[in-house]
Amino acid sequence: MKLLKQIFDFYLNSSIHVALSCYALVCVTFHVFHIQYDAPMALFVFFGTIVGYNFVKYDALVRVNRKPVGTQLKIIAVLSFVSLILVGYYFFHLKRITQIVSVVIFAITALYTLPFFPNRKNARNWAGVKIYIVAICWVGATLVLPYINAEIPFIPDFFIKCIQRFVLVFVLILVFEIIDLANDDPHLKTVPQTIGVKRTKILGFLLLVPFWIVGVLTFTFHDLLINLIMVITLMLFILFANPNRSKYYTSFWVESVPIFWWLMIFFFN
Repeated sequence: MKLLKQIFDFYLNSSIHVALSCYALVCVTFHVFHIQYDAPMALFVFFGTIVGYNFVKYDALVRVNRKPVGTQLKIIAVLSFVSLILVGYYFFHLKRITQIVSVVIFAITALYTLPFFPNRKNARNWAGVKIYIVAICWVGATLVLPYINAEIPFIPDFFIKCIQRFVLVFVLILVFEIIDLANDDPHLKTVPQTIGVKRTKILGFLLLVPFWIVGVLTFTFHDLLINLIMVITLMLFILFANPNRSKYYTSFWVESVPIFWWLMIFFFN
C-alpha cells in the first residue's frame, strides 16, 4: 500500500497528471473544431507541460532555497530532461507559426518563474496576476496552438471557444486558490484573499454561466448534455472547496476535470 502511494505521489509530483489534463484539452480542441488527431501537436503539449510545470515547481526549491535533492526529485529531473528532448523533437514537426506562438507561451512561462527585471519578483509573485497568466498559458497551449497548427482560418467560434476555455481554467484555479488560502503569501492578493472564500465561490458559479451559454450555442444534444454535466461537476468542486481539504482534492480530482470532459466527449461520440 505504501508503494502504491509513493507511485501515485510521484505521478502527481512529476506533473504527469496535469500534463495528461492538458493533453485531454488538446483532444477536446481537435473534437470541437473537427481536426484530425495530430500526435506531434498533442505530445508536444503533453511533454511541454511536464517540463514547464516541473520548472515552475522546483526551480525555486533548487536554485533559490538550495535544499537537498532527494531521490524522487532526481527522478523527476531525469523525467523532465527526457521530456525536454521530446519537446524539441516534436517542436520541429509543427508549422512555423505554431513554433513562434509556442515560443511566446514559453517566454510567458519563464517570466512567471524567473525574475527578469532588476529588483522585481517573478510574475508568479505579482499581486493579482498569477491566475490570469496561468489561464492564458493554458488557453494558448491547449486551444490556440492546435488550432493554428491545423491552419484553420480564424472564425468567431474560435474566439468563443477561447472564452470558454479561459473560463474553465479560471474556475479551476479559483478552487486551487481556495484550498491554498492558508499557505499563500498574503502579498499575492489571490481572489479568495481579496474578496473572501464565499464571494470567490459565487464568482465561480457566475463564471459558469458563459461556459454553459457557449455549450448552448453549439446546438447539438451531446454538447449540451456534456456541458451541463461539466457545469454541475465544476459547481460541486467549488461548493465543497475549503482550505482544510487534502492536497489530492486539487492535485488529482480538480485537475482530472479536463480528462473527464475529454472522456465524456469520447464516449458520447
